[in-house]
Amino acid sequence: MDGHALKDAGDAGAQAHIAALLDAHRPTDAVLSEEAKDSDARLRADRVWIIDPLDGTREYSEGRNDWAVHVALWQDGELRVGAVALGGPDVIVTTADDLPLLNPAERLRIAVSRSRPPALVESVAESLGAELVPMGSAGVKVCATVRGEVDLYVHGGGQFEWDSAAPIAIARSAGFHTSRLDGSAMLYNQPNPYLPDLVVCAPELAPRVLAAIADAMNSEREA
Repeated sequence: MDGHALKDAGDAGAQAHIAALLDAHRPTDAVLSEEAKDSDARLRADRVWIIDPLDGTREYSEGRNDWAVHVALWQDGELRVGAVALGGPDVIVTTADDLPLLNPAERLRIAVSRSRPPALVESVAESLGAELVPMGSAGVKVCATVRGEVDLYVHGGGQFEWDSAAPIAIARSAGFHTSRLDGSAMLYNQPNPYLPDLVVCAPELAPRVLAAIADAMNSEREA
């Protein structure tokens, strides 16, 4: 099976499996999934499952480990539960894990897309004296941050709610700062699910990181 066919099979198979489980156990809940047709009925629902059946399809098709499956529950205006199944190590990270809030490394490490690293992050890394650590899925990057493998994740290249809902729920449950690039809140179950940017880091890093992002964005506008 070639890479393109493997991507399609992975997406379709995971979507079918998760959809069948939700139909069996939560048949009245609404669903927002990358691989299913959207419906505005979810905007009137109290409970919405936000799903990315296979995040990091490129990595999955290349036989790498840095892909993930995301499942989150949005309820009454907030992300309540999240689970991210990491591809290679056969690990599931969830909001129930009681993860410790770890101290950042002396030289900060920033998770960044291995295939589409935004120039903004390079500027932020230079400002902070940080090291860039390329990896695949957004879920892998957030979980790497929460588990202390890197210190922060900054993204500004375009994502949707399903790319971040489950990992952001996990990061919030562990006490991490989560926001848009401008420091505003990340909102879910919105009419337009486009949610293009994010910051995840320990709360004590947030002022430095957001200031570095603001400087980089100002420099881009002035260039």
